[in-house]
Amino acid sequence: MIYYITGGQRSGKSRYAQELALRLTDQPVYVATSRAWDEDHRQRIERHRADRDTRWTNWEEEKYLSRLDLSGRVVVVDCLTLWLTNFFDDHQYQVEPTLKEAQEEFDRLLQKVKESEKNTTLILVSNEIGMGLHPLNEAGRKFVDLQGWMNQYAAQRADQAILMVSGLPLRLKG
Repeated sequence: MIYYITGGQRSGKSRYAQELALRLTDQPVYVATSRAWDEDHRQRIERHRADRDTRWTNWEEEKYLSRLDLSGRVVVVDCLTLWLTNFFDDHQYQVEPTLKEAQEEFDRLLQKVKESEKNTTLILVSNEIGMGLHPLNEAGRKFVDLQGWMNQYAAQRADQAILMVSGLPLRLKG
């Protein structure tokens, strides 16, 4: 089963994903995809870590999610936006190679989950960033487009899609 959860910043995505995972299992896995870009970001990472108690297994993987052994687990991947940012940064803000590599890695992850002999559940968290202010610089505009395309790609492949608005889940699919 693949859940896709999207919404704006501070919309309740991560909380909802974690609550869903804990309803499905008492030993979920949390995969953090973020690089620590600066001190503020490090503090955000620490706040997220503090949100999870000892029931959680915490892993960090910036890009290659398909390398992880997720077989038979309930896994929250938080988040696709920061994951995609890592590809974008590594490709020097070029949209086409970023989207190609990210989609290929995403497909490898889904294929691995589908081929698993054990039931695996993915809960994918992403940001809906195209509904806010128009970015002032070229890299920002490119990333908004890139994230929109990746969100469409992920949502189409998910069994269920949920949009979080003001802490409330709106079911889009499934």
